[in-house]
Amino acid sequence: MTDMKIGNLNHVAIAVPDLAAATAKYRDQLGANVSEPQDEPDHGVTVVFVELPNTKIELLTPLGENSPIQGFLDKNPDGGIHHLCLEVDDVTAASAKLTHDGVRVLGSGEPKIGAHGKPVIFLHPKDFCATLIELEEA
Repeated sequence: MTDMKIGNLNHVAIAVPDLAAATAKYRDQLGANVSEPQDEPDHGVTVVFVELPNTKIELLTPLGENSPIQGFLDKNPDGGIHHLCLEVDDVTAASAKLTHDGVRVLGSGEPKIGAHGKPVIFLHPKDFCATLIELEEA
């Protein structure tokens, strides 16, 4: 198995119950540049990105009744940090290595296309200090 190494922090994702209100807070109160809402049906979310000089904050809210974010918001009605997204050179190789090492890759283990149009996988929070990790191909 080849070694893998994480790269930059791509974004911190915050689940929110009201995307418009959260967007307004970052835009109007903090003066941030915020993207337009973007539906991601494969992931069951609608997202906006708050642009920062060195990374991004992803605000996400449920899209549809079967959104995985809804369960998080049921437990955390005010929202909260949902996951960290880290960059890797090759997400397929990273998935293979991590699976070989006993890390649980969520879903089928096959990458899906994420909000940035690049392949992503998610790693089980119980394998990373109770933190959901998204790996995105750089």
